[in-house]
Amino acid sequence: MTQSVVVQVGQCGNQVGCRFWDLALREHADVNKEGIYDEALSSFFRNVDTRSGGDGPDIYKGKICALKARALLIDMEEGVVNEILQGPLRDVFDSKQLITDVSGSGNNWAVGHKLYGSQYQENIVEKLRKAAEHCDCLQCFFIIHSMGGGTGSGLGTFVLKLLEDEFPEVYRFVTSVYPSGEDDVITSPYNSVLAMKELNEHADCVLPIENESLFDIVNKIHQMANSGKLGSTVKRNSLLTSSAGSAKTAQEKPFDAMNNILANLLLNLTSSARFEGSLNMDLNEISMNLVPFPRLHYLVSSLTPLYTLADVNVPSRRLDQMFSDAFSRDHQLIQADPKHSVYLACALLVRGNVQVSDLRRNIERLKPSLHFVSWNQEGWKTGLCSVPPVGHSHSLLALANNTCVKPTFIELKDRFMKLYKKKAHLHHYLHVDGMEQSCFSEAISSLSDLIEEYNELDATKGQSIYEFACMSVWATTSYSGV
Repeated sequence: MTQSVVVQVGQCGNQVGCRFWDLALREHADVNKEGIYDEALSSFFRNVDTRSGGDGPDIYKGKICALKARALLIDMEEGVVNEILQGPLRDVFDSKQLITDVSGSGNNWAVGHKLYGSQYQENIVEKLRKAAEHCDCLQCFFIIHSMGGGTGSGLGTFVLKLLEDEFPEVYRFVTSVYPSGEDDVITSPYNSVLAMKELNEHADCVLPIENESLFDIVNKIHQMANSGKLGSTVKRNSLLTSSAGSAKTAQEKPFDAMNNILANLLLNLTSSARFEGSLNMDLNEISMNLVPFPRLHYLVSSLTPLYTLADVNVPSRRLDQMFSDAFSRDHQLIQADPKHSVYLACALLVRGNVQVSDLRRNIERLKPSLHFVSWNQEGWKTGLCSVPPVGHSHSLLALANNTCVKPTFIELKDRFMKLYKKKAHLHHYLHVDGMEQSCFSEAISSLSDLIEEYNELDATKGQSIYEFACMSVWATTSYSGV
């Protein structure tokens, strides 16, 4: 069994990470009734003998003694991390897994990346190596961060580059939370575009998540709950939207429901690595099958059920509806409609009592309405994990390498250019050692090139393989002549 390490950076990254560890413990507790440390638990947790005090030796078999998360918590403000350490999850972490400061990054990518990056580099590398040493077979690093602030975007992408340098053979999956257009951080377009260049160059897979989409999904859930239709549409206290029954006993915070959705995305993504199934999908298979070109590694995700009732015995019609929902606009975790854009590839990760025949039937049913690139018409990757999420009989995570992500990047570029044309707030960045104006021009150029690559794919919609090959030859000739 392989192991993964979670690196949560900044306020958003640590808040989402907190929900992930909480829900992961609930999920394993629901499955592991005997309290035995097994391979499923070992994927994200160490079993530590703490009887002698401190961080004792790992225990690889037998009863659970003390579970420690395979994690590194980084934030340049202490608030969120201190809250975690004072809360019910405090025993899952220890001081050797924490890197904090007190002054914060001031919503400035340059401070997080250039200043704190160089200041904390040795400490970060040391703690990453220590986490890796506790793994028998380290397969993946998961980075959780936001794009709009200073620490998440700046230091988060600095850590990403460190991981590539120190652990080049270990996969790097990044969950990146993108700010909405009404974000109250005025410099968030700068931070996001500067971070995008690093994601383009150093990540294996990026799962872009938009705050606006999470907000819309949670609002719909609450509207249906308050309309009296809860019994037929929403499963109360499901793992997706509620913290009921979890380690948290304090009143839920406004963003907890949104963060739960992200936490469940990660739980579903890693389910095959943690539990048995008839068609397990390894994390390296996601990158191998869904990323045909190195820079086009942005995967649009959708989860279902989010706000549909999941009965124990689900009739076929409801199971089919789950697959339909995964491709609908209102289940996407970014503001996008994949059915009207071009698919490079798509993965379906199903959990629960679902048969391979159900999977194949639904793919054949949906295929005529989806536009795949001509050279990868059978670009499907599927996984079946027998263990469903807590509170549900089954679930589906769809990961789509789809050109529908392009509008998110175009909007981000437009917001960046509105500030950059006026040179507004640039001086806050340029006074940081190592930060030059060329960093901005290189970042927007990198984003523009990425958008152009998606434009070229959109232009192939409906083309034959021969037409696409001709266009590719022309593009290669054009670039070589520059």
